[in-house]
Amino acid sequence: MVNLWFIADTHFGHHNILKFTRDDGTLLRPGFSTIEEMDDLIVERWNKRVKDGDHVYHLGDVAMRQPELSTLVRVKGKLRLVRGNHDIFRTKYYLKYFEEIHGVRVISNMVFSHYPLHPMSLGPFKANVHGHTHANSVDPVVVMNKKTQAITEIPYINVCVEATDYYPIHLDEIIKRVSTRERDIGGY
Repeated sequence: MVNLWFIADTHFGHHNILKFTRDDGTLLRPGFSTIEEMDDLIVERWNKRVKDGDHVYHLGDVAMRQPELSTLVRVKGKLRLVRGNHDIFRTKYYLKYFEEIHGVRVISNMVFSHYPLHPMSLGPFKANVHGHTHANSVDPVVVMNKKTQAITEIPYINVCVEATDYYPIHLDEIIKRVSTRERDIGGY
């Protein structure tokens, strides 16, 4: 069985992200003096967990400039991209690094996307694993199955690097979080 990992919003080479703040005024990505230091930490933590044959789904916003896509030559795994709002370059540039490119992906009855999906789109799924929101979480939604009238709470799982301490997250950990209804990955 192939190991599946998930990560989002690396923003490789994005100098301004080091200036972004949270709602409380603190830095979104504190502790980095340079963008190279941030990129190096993400690559280091990625490679601590991922092995060469593992599959890694990047849930969007890989790099802000096309040349920074080359940072991906430093990471382990067979890469798949779920495009984000900043993944705006021609597909051929991403295909140098990614084996597959998707808009969304469904795995283990969970939908994986860049943006948190609208609640009306989540009815048949156990969870929405997403990026885009950086350090912000999204409240779970309650949906009713029209056929069975069963009410289900569907969680949103944020795998942005700010929510995962810059590590990719294994599918087994996501499944555990969904089954125990833990809100955020966090704690790494």
